[in-house]
Amino acid sequence: MTKIKFGTDGWRGILAQDFTFDNVEKVVKAILAHVHYKGMGNKGLVVGYDTRFLGEKFAELATKLANSWGINVYLTDKPTPTPVIAYGVKEKGAAGAIMFTASHNPPEYNGIKFIPHYAGPATLEITKDIEKHLHNPQDYTAEVEGERIIYNPWLDYKRHLTSLLDLSKLKGLKVVVDPMHGAGAEYLPSLLEEVGCEVIKINTNKDPYFGGSLPEPNLEHLEELVNKVKEEGAQLGLALDGDADRFGIVDHEGNYYVPNQLIPLLFQYLAEEDSTQNRVIRTVATTHLIDKMAAKLGYEVTETPVGFKYVGEAMEQGGVLIGGEESGGASIHGHIPEKDGILVDCLVALMVVKKGPLKDQWNNLLKEYGNFVSARLDLRVPEEKKESILNNLKENTPKEVAGLKVVSVNRIDGTKMLLEDGSSWVLFRPSGTEPLLRVYIESNCQDTFDKIAQWAKGYLDVE
Repeated sequence: MTKIKFGTDGWRGILAQDFTFDNVEKVVKAILAHVHYKGMGNKGLVVGYDTRFLGEKFAELATKLANSWGINVYLTDKPTPTPVIAYGVKEKGAAGAIMFTASHNPPEYNGIKFIPHYAGPATLEITKDIEKHLHNPQDYTAEVEGERIIYNPWLDYKRHLTSLLDLSKLKGLKVVVDPMHGAGAEYLPSLLEEVGCEVIKINTNKDPYFGGSLPEPNLEHLEELVNKVKEEGAQLGLALDGDADRFGIVDHEGNYYVPNQLIPLLFQYLAEEDSTQNRVIRTVATTHLIDKMAAKLGYEVTETPVGFKYVGEAMEQGGVLIGGEESGGASIHGHIPEKDGILVDCLVALMVVKKGPLKDQWNNLLKEYGNFVSARLDLRVPEEKKESILNNLKENTPKEVAGLKVVSVNRIDGTKMLLEDGSSWVLFRPSGTEPLLRVYIESNCQDTFDKIAQWAKGYLDVE
């Protein structure tokens, strides 16, 4: 049982090795116990799945188990994006959703994510309660079995999205859409076609192998999208990860834009469109360009630990224009507190229609706020050494990094050292699932960035 642990986004495991029907049954029963003993079983549950192996079978098992606990289930009729499932929870007033997805993980993985009644990621308190039930299992059989109701939350989600964004402005835009063989394949292209976009589709067939790659929408995995945008003369390339909660964006020249570029651009665009909110949320690992912009535009910045559940929690407090993280998750005011790749792809398309090519927008932003160079290094460190390195960083935090004095240390999540030049910082965090240390670096010039990166590799004694 020790191998089943809820991380920042549920439990994930390798199919047939960890992620077996027996283990899935244990986790589902723990979720059902959480819902039942919190007195929410009468509200029902939404159950969904993405395009991974056996997703539909796992969803059927979860439905059968929930029904035996007397809980009604709204079961999706096909692979469905995580944000669409989350919106279905809100629409139905359900106790939550059980979503079978391993998001952007390799094809051999599947996972279970519990989305609570507020339609955002589960808080630490909720996941701890589920784990408590997992390690103290109990069976329960209701006197009256619950119903199995087939449900497609897409129409409800689409109605909401089109009330939030004026997608009619996208008429005539030529885009290439790459859902990476994932759950967004039937959704984003049809939405854009309905509003009059010229849509060229790639990788829309259901493929649990994801074309032999990872359904992670970063430059390494979007070469086909880059080439197709240039070949077709499209104005934009829009990608989604395996469960469509993360975004990937390519401009008309085939340039890929990282989230640390797109979230500031979206912040600026939304600030021009909506003056009613006064906060912006970013994780500790996300660019400080947001802070510089917020100071000028009159917004308060809330910094959270890494993981969208913390961003979602902060958004629930209200007054938030946009919340985002460098790993490709974002949501906005008026939407659910869950990261949503479909929403962001639509927002970026609207931004391009209104303000022109992304390249020009980015260059104008840097002219106004100065240069920013950000990246994450994933450095391989033996699992047994990870903890001692992190403890040493905490207890003997360096006074200097690459010749720059450390002026303050942030321990909200890992160890983050802010440097004397006022724009450079470096953050060390462990990967929860791999023998890696994640090192996030930002500076206002490439040369300083490179020196900090060299220093970090030297400090960890890795190539």
